[in-house]
Amino acid sequence: MTITTTRAGRLDGKVAIITGAASGMGAAGAQLFAQEGAKVVATDVTADALKTVVKSITDAGGDAIAIVLDVASPQAWADAIEQTLAEYGTVDVLVNNAGIHVAKGILETDVEEWNRVIGINATGVFLGTKAVIPIMQKAGGGSIVNVSSIAGIIGGNADGHGAAYSASKGAVRSFTKHTAQWFAKDSIRANSIHPGAVFTGMAASSGYTRESMAEAMATMTPLPPHVGESMDIAYGMLYLACAESAFVTGEELVIDGGWTTQ
Repeated sequence: MTITTTRAGRLDGKVAIITGAASGMGAAGAQLFAQEGAKVVATDVTADALKTVVKSITDAGGDAIAIVLDVASPQAWADAIEQTLAEYGTVDVLVNNAGIHVAKGILETDVEEWNRVIGINATGVFLGTKAVIPIMQKAGGGSIVNVSSIAGIIGGNADGHGAAYSASKGAVRSFTKHTAQWFAKDSIRANSIHPGAVFTGMAASSGYTRESMAEAMATMTPLPPHVGESMDIAYGMLYLACAESAFVTGEELVIDGGWTTQ
């Protein structure tokens, strides 16, 4: 996509940390935030892909840095925050997007797989939120955007047959409301996004093409083309991050092509 910094943006001057930014929804969010004037701290465990995303932003005139971050590690979060403050001085927005999926049900999932999914998908959100809240309190406010899933709302095929994934995304949904309630007094907002079928690198690694995924989701997602793009979710991130959603907190933004209407 083309990134320009010649007009006033919806996130001008804001510092935004985005996890899982090396690909998919996180990469789209990083690119869109930079286009809208944010100083982007793009994080991921995949260093080379992350650097490629950041280079695409800076080559186009945007402001971004790459930090390798294991979201399940408290020390990694402490180091990432230290680097962010050294570079930009504050944090205005946190997008907790990093996540993994294991397509196993309750009886097939072992405890190591369970703990890994919960560690990244849920504990990572907790650690990131805990890390930025004191900074946002000092700054007088901020926005936390947590990427959950419709699997955190409904069951069935929405969780891709992943018991741990379903549990983790439900935890993110509830944790977001807890955050919103307890830190509204500090003008810190917290909202969750619940994507439906979105074609990302994770979907591709499962053997789908965009066309085959759309065909598979046609009976569940009524709105053509039956599968979303990463940028569809990125626009949701942008809305919840910027001042246009200043009176929105603790809410669930469902972006699913109508899946949950059934």
